[in-house]
Formats: sequence, structure tokens, C-alpha cells
Amino acid sequence: MITKHKMQELQELAAERGPLCVGLDTDPSYLPDSVIKAVGSAEEAVLAYNKEIIRRIAADKSACCCKVQIAYYEAMGLKGMKVYAETLKAVKEAGLIAISDIKRGDIAATAGAYAKAHFTGDFETDIITINPYMGFDTLKPFTEYCAPEKGGKGAFVLLCTSNPGMADIEHQELKNGGLLLERVGNEIARVGEEYKSFYADQTCGVIGAVVGATQEADARRLRDMYAGTFFLIPGYGAQGGAARIAATLLDKAGGTVNSSRGILCAWKKDENLSELREAGTLSLAHIADAAAKNALFSKDDLLKAKAAL
Repeated sequence: MITKHKMQELQELAAERGPLCVGLDTDPSYLPDSVIKAVGSAEEAVLAYNKEIIRRIAADKSACCCKVQIAYYEAMGLKGMKVYAETLKAVKEAGLIAISDIKRGDIAATAGAYAKAHFTGDFETDIITINPYMGFDTLKPFTEYCAPEKGGKGAFVLLCTSNPGMADIEHQELKNGGLLLERVGNEIARVGEEYKSFYADQTCGVIGAVVGATQEADARRLRDMYAGTFFLIPGYGAQGGAARIAATLLDKAGGTVNSSRGILCAWKKDENLSELREAGTLSLAHIADAAAKNALFSKDDLLKAKAAL
């Protein structure tokens, strides 16, 4: 019987290796043509790049987890879904936590089928993302997999996202007071308390929250309100979220800060690669080097911001 759930394992890895989460939202357009041609196909090049990044960040201990956004792989069809499965396998084999960004949210048997699809079988992962806005009954088929006998899986529920349009729904005031996102946050905390009896040494809830690093006005308040909830923090880097905002969200139970394009496309801004870019002769090793270098920079940037609080 397992004694730790995946969210706690992630919390511990973040404390050991730093809070960076590398987003493997690897669109083929993020790779230079020279790499795709050398590998053989767009799908094979994406997998080769993902595996090389995973290998390097594991060796450097620059990240605690990888977030794999399923949409980019679905867009590549059947071959893409095989790349998705192989990427998740590589993340776990490297000793990192695999987060599948699937944002599922449905009712009854359908939600159960989604949970089975992503917590068992070909697409098995450690932690998924969930959209709660069809109601809290949609969470239960997923949270059942948080129990020890079902693998101690985890989930991040959308709370305060990084997009500007989040205010359209998440910031709406309820008739009985408070914001909609606070109602969601309270439910996340409640589920965390519910699973304490399964995990005697639990240091954070089995369910985490997605809280963007772009909403500075909300950061301190949400971190204090949900002190025992581990956060997945998108928006840092390419989306404009500042390290100081992320650092605030890393307080209390902590969190992991995602960077996707900033790492995947680091080769496009690397001055040392300018001549190779112009000549069209970049190799997989070149772009993976740039990604690994940016991951180390991002880890350092986040830790410095956290130390400055």
C-alpha cells in the first residue's frame, strides 16, 4: 500500500530540485526544419526533442515535473497520440512527475471513462488538470483515483487561470457573497481534508489548484486562503507572468511554476546560435542545449525571487 500521494511526491521534488515545471507543449512549428528533416518526420522530431529535454533537465535537476498538454499531440493525429504516450513514459522513467494537461470536466460515467483513460492504460499519468465548471460532482470520478488502492493519483483543478478572460467567470460574485473562484477553492481544500485519513503524513492536499502568475492582485490573498493546497502556476515567462508573482504563490504549501514556450523555443533567442539559425543547420543537440540552459536560468530566477520575499 502506498503511503504518499502524487501531489505530495511533487511537493517534495519541488523542494529538492526547485519549483520549475517544464511544459512539453511541443508543437512541430517550435522545431527548426533542419531538425525535422534530420529526424525523419514532425512526430518523430517532437518525440526526440521531448526525450532530449527530459534527459537533460533530469540530469541537471533543474525541474521537478513536466506538464504535457494533450492538445498538441491530438492535433498530430494517431501518431501524435503515440508520441504523447511515449513522452509521459519518458518523464516517469526519468524520475520526474508527469502532469497531463487535459482539462477534462464531464458528468457521471463519461467522467469515469476520462479518469480511467488517463490514470490507467496507455495514457497513464501521475496528475491531471480538471475543469470544475459543470459542478463538483464531476470531480469525484477523478478524485477516486487519489485513494492509495488506486495509485494515489492527483489533480489540479482550475481556480484562477492565467488568461485575461478568466474574469468573465472566475471573478464573478456570488449572491451569498464571495467570488466563484473562492467557492471552487473551498471545495479543493475540502477534498484535501477528506483524504487526510488515507495519508497520515500528508503535507498538502491530494487536489491542487491552477493559479496563474499573471494575476498579481489575487496572488497573496489566494496563497493565504488555501495554505494547504499545492499550486500549479502557469503564465510565467512567455505569457508575461513575473517571477515575483510566482514566488508569492510558492509560499505555504508551495507549487510548481510552468514554462513551456520559453524553454521549448529558447533556441530562437539564443545569440550563440544566430549563425546556425541563418544557415538553417541547427541540430537537435543545439536546440536541446538552449532548452536546458533556459530551464536552469528559470529555476535560478524563481529561487531568487522566492528568496527575496
